[in-house]
Amino acid sequence: MSSKNLFSFLFLLVLPFSSCSDATAWIKSGFWHAGSEFPVPEIPSTLFTHIHFAFAHISTSTFELYISHSDEPYISTFSNTVKQKNPSVITLLSIWGGRDESPNFFAMTSQFSRRKYFITTSIKTARQYGFQGLDLHGVNPNTDANMTNMRSFIEEWRTAINSESKSSGTRRLILTMGAYYSPMLDSMSYPVDTIIRSFDWVHLKAYDYYLPTKENFTGPHAALYDPTSKLNTDYGIKEWIKSGLPANKIILGLAYHGYAWTLVNPKRNTVRLPARGLAITPDGSMSYRYIKQYMKSYGVTPVYNSTFVVNYVTIGSFWIGYDDVEAIRTKVSYAKDKGLLGFAAFQIPSDDVDWELSKAAQDEEEDQSSSDRRLLAILLPTLTLTILLLSTIVCILKKKTIRSEGIGELNERAIGRNLKVFSLDQIKAATDNFSIKNKLGEGGYGPVYKGRLSDGQEIAVKRLSACSKQGIEEFQNEVTLASKLQHVNVLQLQGFCIERDEKILVYEYMPNKSLDFYLYDPVQSLQLDWETRVRIIEGVTQGLLYLQEYSAFTVIHRDLKPSNILLDDEMKPKISDFGIAKLFQKDEKEANTGRIVGTYGCVPPEYIKRGVYSRKYDVYSFGVLLLQILGGKKNSSEYGIENDLNLLEYAYELWGKGNGVDFLDLSLQDDSRIGEQLRYMQVALLCVQEKWEDRPSMLEVYSMLKNETEVLPNPKVPAFSKNKDNDTQETLVTPDLTCSDNNLTISQLIAR
Repeated sequence: MSSKNLFSFLFLLVLPFSSCSDATAWIKSGFWHAGSEFPVPEIPSTLFTHIHFAFAHISTSTFELYISHSDEPYISTFSNTVKQKNPSVITLLSIWGGRDESPNFFAMTSQFSRRKYFITTSIKTARQYGFQGLDLHGVNPNTDANMTNMRSFIEEWRTAINSESKSSGTRRLILTMGAYYSPMLDSMSYPVDTIIRSFDWVHLKAYDYYLPTKENFTGPHAALYDPTSKLNTDYGIKEWIKSGLPANKIILGLAYHGYAWTLVNPKRNTVRLPARGLAITPDGSMSYRYIKQYMKSYGVTPVYNSTFVVNYVTIGSFWIGYDDVEAIRTKVSYAKDKGLLGFAAFQIPSDDVDWELSKAAQDEEEDQSSSDRRLLAILLPTLTLTILLLSTIVCILKKKTIRSEGIGELNERAIGRNLKVFSLDQIKAATDNFSIKNKLGEGGYGPVYKGRLSDGQEIAVKRLSACSKQGIEEFQNEVTLASKLQHVNVLQLQGFCIERDEKILVYEYMPNKSLDFYLYDPVQSLQLDWETRVRIIEGVTQGLLYLQEYSAFTVIHRDLKPSNILLDDEMKPKISDFGIAKLFQKDEKEANTGRIVGTYGCVPPEYIKRGVYSRKYDVYSFGVLLLQILGGKKNSSEYGIENDLNLLEYAYELWGKGNGVDFLDLSLQDDSRIGEQLRYMQVALLCVQEKWEDRPSMLEVYSMLKNETEVLPNPKVPAFSKNKDNDTQETLVTPDLTCSDNNLTISQLIAR
């Protein structure tokens, strides 16, 4: 039986035990933001009754509803995908009209013809992509004229939705609105009477009351109560009810994110104490998932403040305010006590990998007394587990078939979004039958060719060489990871070909080649001025942060080096080659392997000595890369007066003597930038310390590079140094390795 049939069977089985949906049912809604790049199939739709796709937009020229080009691949399959796990979940298309897009919204509402065109296209789009409702989000009227036009728009929208349902014979679309925590907006107020008549419910933005970019104190950004201010959820909800909005039309917004401040005095670290701005991220915002990982890496425990109903944690001079399990449970309980309609989580991908916040909200659901409900609670986990086990078996059998035969059909839905299965004829046509004139280079996997598809799109084609040490395992690894990784600084796999005995990977084409093409050439390196190198460093940092902290799984690249940093037409970097990468669950800290792979000079000592790899593996490789970018020097050469120092030793010696400027590439020596460049050098040396425990995390690296006022610790002797403390010396279990070029990997040099 297929997974689809199993889900259908599950739905039919539990249907008799389910009560009919009605307007008073408890709403458990959540938002999925397309910009989060979180895989839609991994949304835990079983924990929600309603899921919002965020966001559609308003065209500035035609005033129709439009979907941004980057979001089109997701919206077409969104509803069907989330319903695979939960057939009863209801999907809504959320339309953004706030902040910088507010002028577009009010320009649209200012004329009847524009309103009509937008309303028509919004209903058409919702029907086209299988959404069961529409949501207006972020709109705040700020003038009498805007208020009047907004009132007319809302009434016309509701009328059109009712009319469309009646004429088409289809179920009426749900219409909802996301509003500010209070009905008062400076001197204006929402058109509450129109909202009551037209919207099925209103979900309140009960968070972001305080931001580290604006406030100089540690603010409870999602406070349920606040004895010192009106900026709290309880006050706002009471104001909405006082204005006439029924409690059973209010949805409480839950924040799955927090904010980080830098404390003035780390010893004064509770709520509403002095701070001097943001910390950790560019705007101070951190998802709950990030916060949990950050706390875990430092071994700290959060504090729950029952006065405000918030959590916070202090790490050194950093203060992070957010909602943990206790706060979420209290807020959901509050919503029930006040007779509200439900909650709305913003946003689902920000939850912990185990969905702790979403499950905590579930824990506060109303008691179910009927025996049918209890029976359903027993049946669902059992049947779901059965489905998951059967699906797992099917996946394993498919993988075994591919592995044993080397060819076969890979299901695009199982592998991921936007991956295309190319025929060998298509690849040959694109590369002119693998013409030598189209060859871009060759690595451990095999040759790489430039190609052009029939539609004109340029591609890079990587073909497995017959004499390569790599093979089906690396091929499958890269294809599998491509379905999970979507980031601007990670090279995107377009598709693959496994026809006959071929194992071909097709990537987006990077016109400016790889970083090593520029670094070591005295002429080409002139294109890498300091600003360009900083952009490359920042891009690689963001890519590694995504791999280690932001994606659904922790990914250890294990082969970070200049030749694997590709540059687009704007010299922006993309991390490539995930053939030997490893996936971690978020709660894993390290793992072991008996197979040592990677590039000589970029591999940390604990990996070579004991086969241990962790997040600090890529931190080490990043430190080596950063030194290469700063110095324009290869790590395979020897330096110093007697040419007896490796790259790390040479950098450490010069930095220790106060002569770090002598390490820098000659083209970078600018007196106005020396301080910044030496700071980058110090961060690099912190990343390549012998013991992995001493190395910073990538989150800390990011903070060190961005926060010029942060005091950095002095780095210890780098790994593989001839002069080191006795307690750091260990005997290598691998054979002596001679220095090699960056293109050679350890797996090529050491016999397996």
